[in-house]
Amino acid sequence: MKVQQRRFVLILLASSSEEAFVCWKRGVSDFAPVHCITKLDLLKDEFARVKPQILLLDHDLPGLDGPSVVSDLMKLSPETKIVILSGALSDEAEWGLFKAGVRGCCPRDIEPKQLKSVVMAVQQGELWIRRTLTCRLLDELGLIIREKNQIKQAASNLLVNLTQREHEIATLVGNGESNKQIAQRLSITERTVKAHLTEIFRKLDVADRLKLALIVNNSTGAHEQM
Repeated sequence: MKVQQRRFVLILLASSSEEAFVCWKRGVSDFAPVHCITKLDLLKDEFARVKPQILLLDHDLPGLDGPSVVSDLMKLSPETKIVILSGALSDEAEWGLFKAGVRGCCPRDIEPKQLKSVVMAVQQGELWIRRTLTCRLLDELGLIIREKNQIKQAASNLLVNLTQREHEIATLVGNGESNKQIAQRLSITERTVKAHLTEIFRKLDVADRLKLALIVNNSTGAHEQM
């Protein structure tokens, strides 16, 4: 008889419901090891300690404040994939959870066999998301891309006002090089570099190297996407 090999995926279950634990354990029985937590404060401690690959989190866990708790947990272990199990949630509530970083949402009373599918999908980098939210996800991504492109184009438009030498120096500042390094690279004096930077700051209406670097780096790739 062939013995089925258990997949080594560290899973943390968090719920105050014993019934939920029983059902969820059946769903993840092929994975090992599994830890169970019943209180939010204990969850945060254990989460930071073991850094599980998967967290199955009951949305009704006492003290849980949806997205804010998810954000806090993600800071403790950014690599952990969080799946929320809950009763009926509005589109807004569920969308808020995904924006906070969860990788899946499903019913608390999900069948064990389907829960196994959820864990496998999320572990492989997929999202477990309702079809009604898929279009919203695509719209959100489109908006983010458009906003980034607008920022890049605005930054690029500012740099057009620079001379070729000023543009070279601005680019090197964006790469993190010091005045001394820039002077050596361009075979000019540090005093000349400073003079160029003064003119660059004036033209771009910025006060320091950090803001200049942000403009330069935000402009990267603007022309390629036009």
